[in-house]
Amino acid sequence: MRITTHASWAVCAMTLALAAAGCGGGGGGSGDSDAVLSASWGDPQNPLEPSNTNEVQGGKVLDMIFRGLKRYDPETGEAQDMLAEKIETSDSQNFTITVKDGWTFSNGEKVTAQSFVDAWNYGASLRNNQRNAYFFGYIEGYDQVHPEEGEQTADTLSGLKVTGERTFTVKLTQKFSTFPDTLGYNAFAPLPRAFFDDHDAWVKKPVGNGPYLVESYTRGSQMSLRTWDDYPGDDKAQNGGVDLKVYTDNNTAYTDLLAGNLDLVDDVPAAQLKNVRNDLGDRYLNTPAGIIQTLAFPFYDEAWNTEDAKKVRQGLSMAIDRAQITDTIFQKTRTPATDWTSPVLGEDGGFQDGLCGELCEFKPDEAKKLIEEGGGLPGGKVTITFNADTGSHREWVNAVCNSINNALDNERACTANPVGTFADFRNQITDRKMTGPFRAGWQMDYPLIQNFLQPLYYTNASSNDGKWSNKQFDDLVNRANQETDTAKAVDLFQQAEEVVRDNMAAIPLWYQNGSAGWSERLSNVKLNPFSVPVYNEIKVS
Repeated sequence: MRITTHASWAVCAMTLALAAAGCGGGGGGSGDSDAVLSASWGDPQNPLEPSNTNEVQGGKVLDMIFRGLKRYDPETGEAQDMLAEKIETSDSQNFTITVKDGWTFSNGEKVTAQSFVDAWNYGASLRNNQRNAYFFGYIEGYDQVHPEEGEQTADTLSGLKVTGERTFTVKLTQKFSTFPDTLGYNAFAPLPRAFFDDHDAWVKKPVGNGPYLVESYTRGSQMSLRTWDDYPGDDKAQNGGVDLKVYTDNNTAYTDLLAGNLDLVDDVPAAQLKNVRNDLGDRYLNTPAGIIQTLAFPFYDEAWNTEDAKKVRQGLSMAIDRAQITDTIFQKTRTPATDWTSPVLGEDGGFQDGLCGELCEFKPDEAKKLIEEGGGLPGGKVTITFNADTGSHREWVNAVCNSINNALDNERACTANPVGTFADFRNQITDRKMTGPFRAGWQMDYPLIQNFLQPLYYTNASSNDGKWSNKQFDDLVNRANQETDTAKAVDLFQQAEEVVRDNMAAIPLWYQNGSAGWSERLSNVKLNPFSVPVYNEIKVS
């Protein structure tokens, strides 16, 4: 079967939903192809290695400086061939990949099959301690290069073989019918030899194969990217570059936009939503995106990992008045969540409106009863940790705490714990320093229901920050990934999601729209289905 001749089941479902919603705005003039725009940003947690970046701020840059085998259409989310000339399989387990000819990295190195195989082997290696290593887990030999315990016994994945300058084969440990559609995720990007020959120099100034080059980066201040004139793709930049300016408060970014000191804000602060239409008119965009906000729990803390604690988690969920918070704070630019995925997937793609049932409904009396049955809040109170620099999180966390306090008739039951920067927040999470629930917003990596479940809740998965583990869930995900029938695969993933619900592995809060505001200098501003600006299409006058 030739995988690339048709879109996969979940991508097809999402395409219709997003096409109906629309993703763009701002008109389109000719623009000045040499003009540089400025945009708000936040420092990424880690150096910009593709297999070590699994958060939004770093992902924005990788999307600008890399192109992989697949690329997700900026309007529909469909996985389309980019550097892949073809991806072939007869059994959904063994794949032959042919890389397009004529592609180079910005330093002149040719992009070959070896560029991908070397990058994937690096990403999978236990020694390299990459955050996205888990994404290579289905490739044969992963258990040797990244064992759960002990040292690795192999340097390369046995399931990867270079068979020609532009061809390589991938052997998986089991059938994974939608594997080709995951290959647009940045973890699967190719890497030049320069990455391996002088890694320290590369990290300081990454070299990729996308439409932009990294010109300079000063942590805490700015990253400057400039257009790569010799970029061989058909999605060339329509501007001269982007200056990503670091803000620790998106209200400040919005103020700079209004003052003419910034061109683009891609996260309009909640406090400004009631004013944004008057301030910006048609230079404001708000569109559905594959994003869900949740509260995660530290299951490595025994206090949160008992049968009684499950009742406490369920009670906390029922103590949150999602409708009031989304109406008053977010001005209805968020929708109360009723499952753990996103409506942009559509029903055929796995979205289940109402799956959470009454556990996600505001029922303060039942909430108080459940928490009491569970032995009360661990330590007598609950503290919600969040990053205070972006996303207007302080306002909604305070509102969530107020809702919980009112439900429990205890003004000290819930408190907020702000962490100054996103990078510090993420470091505390990865170091397992959480003692209570923490903000765990999820922006999809690729438009499949699998991506809303497996990376977050599968045992030892890359973004399973709370370290929840459930064998029934894992088994259902494994079965779903092996299934080639669309309806059966969706059904198995939905069964897995029911396990998440029954255990309240995380509390779903609301589905999030992507938002952006821009200056009069810009036109053709769009957000892709991941809520990230399509920087290369923005025109500057």
